[in-house]
Amino acid sequence: MADDGQAGLAFRVAIPARYQSTRLPGKPLREIGGVPMIEHVHRRALESGARSVIVATDDRRIQRACERFGAQVCLTGSQHHSGTDRIAEAAQALGWAADEIVVNLQGDEPLIPPNLVRQVAEGLMNHQDAGIATLSTPILESRELFDPHVVKVVTDHQGYALYFSRAPVPWHREKFATAPDRLPAGGLFKRHLGIYAYRAAVLNGYASLPDSMLERAESLEQLRALDAGVRIHVGVAESAPPPGVDTEADLIRVNAALCGKG
Repeated sequence: MADDGQAGLAFRVAIPARYQSTRLPGKPLREIGGVPMIEHVHRRALESGARSVIVATDDRRIQRACERFGAQVCLTGSQHHSGTDRIAEAAQALGWAADEIVVNLQGDEPLIPPNLVRQVAEGLMNHQDAGIATLSTPILESRELFDPHVVKVVTDHQGYALYFSRAPVPWHREKFATAPDRLPAGGLFKRHLGIYAYRAAVLNGYASLPDSMLERAESLEQLRALDAGVRIHVGVAESAPPPGVDTEADLIRVNAALCGKG
């Protein structure tokens, strides 16, 4: 494993992985180029320069597969409703110090550019008053803005999150009244990317945070932290990552992209 001390940045990566998936059962173990998808994600995490990489799962099949390729695995309970809850248990079990930076890298992102993993960790290190950091990319097309599967984020002038939503926010009252199919210029709209860096202290307290009405309404776990007053810094991603894997069609696409690269 790479141990990065080049610029004083030290961080860990935790990959939450569950076997059950409505659209793609057994997703972490589905093969891409003859290799389980979780192994590809693990490789991208190592390439980011993380000091350690763990897979957090409640499934023995995933555990055995990960141990075969040498990954460190932390077995968690099966009650978790989000990846953050799962890695929060892992952080406590592994006794990580309160000031450790932990990147939550989803187990269905085999094409994630390693530089983005590092960037989100740097974003948290560089903003000491934030408990969480994440990334965004500009929204340039109206179909993306109005798609409820695309999560939008609104930030203040310092880059701290004001709100995350599946709705088209902010709503430009004047422009959308006359031309809702054209986005106003000015870079007003941002797409949230589902990669996070946490301070371990925030993770340790995450599971005890009360359920948020906003979180339940939007089905967005980051709203739990925002509602509890945790500051979230949102950086602009250095590059736009390819989509993750949710369906069989996605699996075919990623196989084509990674075949021969391993």
